[in-house]
Amino acid sequence: MKRLSLFALSMIACNVQANLQDASKRVADYAVDTYQQTQIHTLANMVSFKTVNKQGIKAPENPQFIGFKQLLKMKAAELGLDYQDLGYTVLIGLGQQREKVTIVTHGDVQPADAKKWQKSPYLLDMTSQPGKLIARGTEDDKGPIATALYAMKAIKDKGIALENRLELMIYLAEESDWAPLKAFMKTYQQPKYAITIDASYPVVVAEKGWSLVTPTFNATSAQTGIYVSQLTGGAFKSQIPEDASVVLHNASEDVITQLKAKAMQLSAAKFAFNVVADGIKISSKGVSAHSSEPAAGVNAIAYLAALLSEVELEKNSDGQALTFVGQLIGLDLHGKQFGDIAYEHDFMGPMTVSPTLIERSGNIVEVAINLRRPVGKEKAILAHQISTAVTKWQQQHGVTLANMTVDIGEPMLLDNAPHAQKLLDIFKHYTQDEDAGFVSIGGGTNAKLFDNAVSFGPSMPGKKYTGHSEHEYLTVKQIKLNLRMYTAMMMELGNM
Repeated sequence: MKRLSLFALSMIACNVQANLQDASKRVADYAVDTYQQTQIHTLANMVSFKTVNKQGIKAPENPQFIGFKQLLKMKAAELGLDYQDLGYTVLIGLGQQREKVTIVTHGDVQPADAKKWQKSPYLLDMTSQPGKLIARGTEDDKGPIATALYAMKAIKDKGIALENRLELMIYLAEESDWAPLKAFMKTYQQPKYAITIDASYPVVVAEKGWSLVTPTFNATSAQTGIYVSQLTGGAFKSQIPEDASVVLHNASEDVITQLKAKAMQLSAAKFAFNVVADGIKISSKGVSAHSSEPAAGVNAIAYLAALLSEVELEKNSDGQALTFVGQLIGLDLHGKQFGDIAYEHDFMGPMTVSPTLIERSGNIVEVAINLRRPVGKEKAILAHQISTAVTKWQQQHGVTLANMTVDIGEPMLLDNAPHAQKLLDIFKHYTQDEDAGFVSIGGGTNAKLFDNAVSFGPSMPGKKYTGHSEHEYLTVKQIKLNLRMYTAMMMELGNM
């Protein structure tokens, strides 16, 4: 296989006109004319299953996942597609050809805070905001699954014999545990072409590496000066936190007045000050977003730490955690305050660094810090720089962390995918965006487990990715466009 540089791919993308087969266009039109409303109905059925992985119960044994798989099996039979239940992975296919095109998705979803939704997050809401399909999983990934099913059905309806088998792979623990899929991939025959539909358009050829730094604090203090307690924040590790709070003790009226004035200056977040039994509860309200796109949200934990950054807090667990976040991360998104860890890549952009979750067990406080790293710095060097920065911070403050774990994931930059240009042609044809090119994302999909996988939707360029947020949705217009493009994609790659 000839290896093309990313620059060469970009030059081709700028100069080649979309060239789709007439048959692909006809079947794509047929899919939309026939199955647009049906795919929305199927999506409504899918989101009704709360497929959130729980600690201590395997996905294949979870009643919600069992029900979800029963729905998939029923739909496959109804649509005339073959179905395989392999535990953590479901395969739904069309054709028995030796070579195959694998469309990679996942059926598990992140938790949702029902209080922040106008209707249940597990009920497809089509009325609160007309034109939007609102529910947990609509964009990530149940909407794409429903679309892929009806794209395959449209091809089957037309009796088209493709050169390659179409195989929809639905993994059930993408959001929490990749180990079962990694084990599965050891025996799974690598496809001729692989496409994840779990990211963005036009065509994703690079993904940052998902990484996590988790400092643990376990300390007490005299509680004679100003101190904080009951620090909370965030919902899960890959979401920019929308809420954070802490109780401030022994603060004078002057300190409270200064904090309220500073809160007005930190206007991106909203703060509330409420008197409680032995102090002032300070709550920070931000905007949730996928942690791969921190600029799309407002980080409630970071803003709470910024608010208290000029107050000298006693060094108990809560105070150390807030000071750590405020000084080593602050409101910067790229790790520029965290020693020497910051760096960027010409195509993939800068690393991002976000505090996403505070968890506690009694006096023990853990802060999850989610990093998304591009290529350009060796794993060992980054790990050393993280350790050096944290060690220096401890020495400066005369404290010792109870523990710190560092998990550094690998980024992906793929410049040799043989089907990337065809996908870009499809996108250009249906959007008329002749300036569209290959892109990099901060997120990490299962594309990393395949030899030559790229990602194709469902999020449009320039639009906020709503998966992992507390207002996840697809528009009716977008799911229609997805059906058209995914059908054309299967037709084109099926005969490529």
